[in-house]
Amino acid sequence: MAETWGSAPAEAKSASPATEIKARVKHTCPACGGEAVWNAGKQVLACGFCGTVVPGTLDEAGSGKIIEHDLASALRSIPDSKRGWGEKKQEVKCQSCHAISVFNAARQSQGCEFCGATQLVPYEEVKEAFSPESLLPMKVANNKARDLIKTWYGSRWFAPNKLKKAALTDTVKGIYIPYWTFDAQANADWEAEAGYHYYETEETTDGQGNRQTRQIQRTRWEYVRGSIDHFFDDELVPASLGIQANHLRAVEPFPTPELQPYDPAYLSGWVVERYQIDLVAAAQKSREQMERQVQSMCSRAVPGDTQRNLRVSSAYSGQTFKHILAPLWMLQYRYGAKNFQVVMNGYTGKISGDYPKSWVKIFFAVLAVIVVLLILMTAMS
Repeated sequence: MAETWGSAPAEAKSASPATEIKARVKHTCPACGGEAVWNAGKQVLACGFCGTVVPGTLDEAGSGKIIEHDLASALRSIPDSKRGWGEKKQEVKCQSCHAISVFNAARQSQGCEFCGATQLVPYEEVKEAFSPESLLPMKVANNKARDLIKTWYGSRWFAPNKLKKAALTDTVKGIYIPYWTFDAQANADWEAEAGYHYYETEETTDGQGNRQTRQIQRTRWEYVRGSIDHFFDDELVPASLGIQANHLRAVEPFPTPELQPYDPAYLSGWVVERYQIDLVAAAQKSREQMERQVQSMCSRAVPGDTQRNLRVSSAYSGQTFKHILAPLWMLQYRYGAKNFQVVMNGYTGKISGDYPKSWVKIFFAVLAVIVVLLILMTAMS
């Protein structure tokens, strides 16, 4: 789901008492009365009309805390006090891509933030979302994001010239996407057969009766076992359905050591996607990710030149989690008959995306390679 923050809050359908207490009003500029939004370039909350910095809106005293929650307890039940976003909201669901967007009352939704479709219908949650307690503030400013994306397009040699010149940067949107992070202490016992290569000399006779020798590789197998201990810190599991998973992974990592305690002021004027991969599914995916890494670590611990029959028995303890928000710049556009998506890490500036290919450029590139190969073959003959 996507959320826009900073305007006058809409009425919540079923907010818990704790959520009502945390609800905030619109951040108003003290100079002109306009709406204040988070300025990524200056890293302050400032008026979007006159530029006045709004003081005292963030938790600068550091009273907010980034808490690691016990996973086992949360999977049994998440208390209502840990739900909600700190601001009231209204929700709509896209009938095309099924993304759920949440807007403030003053904002009118013209289309889906992720696919641009206009088929939006009201959406009501059974329970409010688990509250994010930390985030990475948007760090890459709007103008820098556009310049970086334009440069990225310019470096795509096979992209059509028309697209490179336009770069479609007028449709770039800043959003925050949901992540779950997981910590766990992993202890694993492993056993395997370690193979050690050695060589034997073999004598043979060719068709003319000449004796020849050659080296034959053999493998000696030995039973081995061992154990590993590893602490997983902030194993990231994306909870976004609006961003293509391959592009999201390509712009990671998000530097979780620099997380800030959650404050709605950071999100003022920005769009936020609500998670649609819940804690249970995310915890399962995290365990699968950890298990793959444990298997790989155990495999690397096996001595010798090769191995077989690796068996791993792992256990996890001290499992905790957080729900965080990470900043992205997103460009969704249609070229010809296809849709394309480009995303940028809003904290590091790393970019990944799709783009249309010019078949004319590809044809001449292949032709050039063929000509070079023919020249080389002619020179060698």
